[in-house]
Amino acid sequence: MQAPLALFNGSYVGQRPTGIGVVARDLAAALGPDQVPALWPQGMAPDQGSAGHARRLWWTQTQLPALWRASGAPLLLSPLPEAPLLAGVPSVVLAHDLLPLRYPQLTPLLAYHLAYVPLVLRRARHVLCNSEATAREVHGRIGVPTRRLSVLKLGFNPGQLRPLGLAREPELLVLGRHDPHKNLRRLLQAVAALRDREHRIHFVGPHDRRYTPKLQALAQELGVASRCRWTAWVSNEERLEFLNRARALVIPSLWEGFGLPALEAMACGTPVLASTAGASPEVVGETAVPLNPLKPEQMAAAIDNFLRSNGLQQQLAQKGPQRAAEFSWTLTSAELKQRLRALSP
Repeated sequence: MQAPLALFNGSYVGQRPTGIGVVARDLAAALGPDQVPALWPQGMAPDQGSAGHARRLWWTQTQLPALWRASGAPLLLSPLPEAPLLAGVPSVVLAHDLLPLRYPQLTPLLAYHLAYVPLVLRRARHVLCNSEATAREVHGRIGVPTRRLSVLKLGFNPGQLRPLGLAREPELLVLGRHDPHKNLRRLLQAVAALRDREHRIHFVGPHDRRYTPKLQALAQELGVASRCRWTAWVSNEERLEFLNRARALVIPSLWEGFGLPALEAMACGTPVLASTAGASPEVVGETAVPLNPLKPEQMAAAIDNFLRSNGLQQQLAQKGPQRAAEFSWTLTSAELKQRLRALSP
């Protein structure tokens, strides 16, 4: 029997995965359990709150090293910057972004982001980055040498994300958390400035008691609350339908390490209006309407122009699946397996 290339750390994946959890789940499936077996411990994912986070970090430092040695794998592959620090485990980690360093917040996880994550990145045998933008940040902010960095394009599941041929509704979709870097305050200001009064704005993503009530209060203050819809979580089936019914996906972020929702929307033939900051331009290429994330008036003008132009809408809808096809878990897994072989001691 062929020895495994690496042991996959699936401790971040919970019952309702979002973001990194979705990437971890899909990447592990693409790699396959024969060459990259995975560990799926329960009760440690973000949906378990701070207690789950603490359990995951403790498990990573105390139990994961022994499990890795027992697996016979030469490397530990982690889909985020988490790995044992003192057990001599050669790790390959995936860096998604350094947003907590770019936009630090006084939270219980501040020490985790300021100390633990940089230490993991510096000690890793190799750091995979989901974009050139993230690679530049990991090198510039953390000081990881470029020889230990490489870009690994993410993929999507074409079985779950595809055009359904549904009628588009007068609704603009926003996917993701309500964190400040998502720039939803400026988006609401842009919505208030729109000439178009027909389209609703559907915010789909985990609610946060620190931010969501303030955003909803701002929508009320700006007079657009009746045009805003807030959904905390959806199933894969609901997400697919929302993407296929929306007129467009809007990404106004101040920074994205990759921008998976843009890829998902393009795969569904849904036009994308995306910020020019961070890695979003790497994902959408020329297949999106660019948004200046710092200027609500420019965002409003771009959205209005898009909504008035049937030709632009059709053009983006046709080009989206073609652009998305350039991002494939099959290609990603094949490339990653080659790198793991080269990194093995």
